[in-house]
Amino acid sequence: MQNPEITLQQGVRLMSIDLLRGIVIMLMALDHTRDFFAPATFDPLDWENGSAAWFWTRWITHLCAPIFVSLAGMAAFLRAQRFTRLDMSKYLFTRGFMLVVLEFTWVSFCWQFGFDFALLQVIWAIGVSMMVLSMLIWLPQRALIVIAILLIVPHNLLDAWHEKNPGWWMKLWHQGGSVMIGDHFRIIFAYPLMPWIGLMTAGYAMGPVMRWEPARRARFLVGSALLLFIIFIVLRSGNFYGDPDAWAHQGKTWLVDLMSFVKVHKYPPSVLYLCITLSIGLAALMFLERYVHRPWSVLLLFGRHPLAFYMTHLFVIHGLAWVYMQIRYGAQINFHQGMVSQEYVPSLFVAYLAWGMVLLVMVGLLRIWQHVQPHRRPPL
Repeated sequence: MQNPEITLQQGVRLMSIDLLRGIVIMLMALDHTRDFFAPATFDPLDWENGSAAWFWTRWITHLCAPIFVSLAGMAAFLRAQRFTRLDMSKYLFTRGFMLVVLEFTWVSFCWQFGFDFALLQVIWAIGVSMMVLSMLIWLPQRALIVIAILLIVPHNLLDAWHEKNPGWWMKLWHQGGSVMIGDHFRIIFAYPLMPWIGLMTAGYAMGPVMRWEPARRARFLVGSALLLFIIFIVLRSGNFYGDPDAWAHQGKTWLVDLMSFVKVHKYPPSVLYLCITLSIGLAALMFLERYVHRPWSVLLLFGRHPLAFYMTHLFVIHGLAWVYMQIRYGAQINFHQGMVSQEYVPSLFVAYLAWGMVLLVMVGLLRIWQHVQPHRRPPL
């Protein structure tokens, strides 16, 4: 017979994971809304050509992928407690393969409304990581921890081997980049696999923590968050290790210096990028579990249906942006293809308004999804 206290604690833990996942999904939608409703010729992280508002709007969305991948690893461990190891291995491999297929097909189509290229991002990284994890779960937990460390911590040492024209394996595994298939089709490895597989493995290895009693778990989450933050501060302060782009005093204001300090490399994700984003993520997970007792139903809605949200939101955002651009400018705005109107000026105000509209649409669509599948428990 199941211990009712354990059941209650597991429910609380799963709710905190869903809440955090809901928050990062909302931030992800902000980033993608900005891509389509406010495309710009400058990098939003370039405060010289943009502004602090552009910088922080882009920077805050850096939290999404690392938190989402690590939570996927944790959730996989919690799911594994209800199944045999063989069943879990089959589930991880088949679900991961399905995600890879979706990234190559539907998700890539939603980005371009066509098939000129395959853009492999977070869904691809999660899918391949799940497939690898389906084999790694047969190993002891200590082995998983070692593998995660070896994939994450030293991976910036490979920066020295980055080339202007690397082979496809280097692009897939570490450097990122595009590979031509034939004369007209490109595969873009936006999320090279090495650190993401390591992060998924680390999340799974950390899964047992979510079964500890609440006080002990809270101490671990806070301690881990502080440790990662301290590592980030120490390594970043002297540009010692962990990011290919050094920071420097800008000779302007403290805010500009701060932006330089936290501007870390995402493609591929540097060690310092993972340190700062995961420190925030672990602290947020502790806060949500310990202090949020009446959660927003919207966050739970998003967090419990992450795949349905992701597979739908890009089509919604791109479709709404297409209509908006046609009505507002009479043409689409695409700097890569030379499609620009003289009247167009990128606006964060427009991006935030559109983001709110997109979230409202997604609430309605996911409510319908819940109604269509009322008895189906969402997968972890």
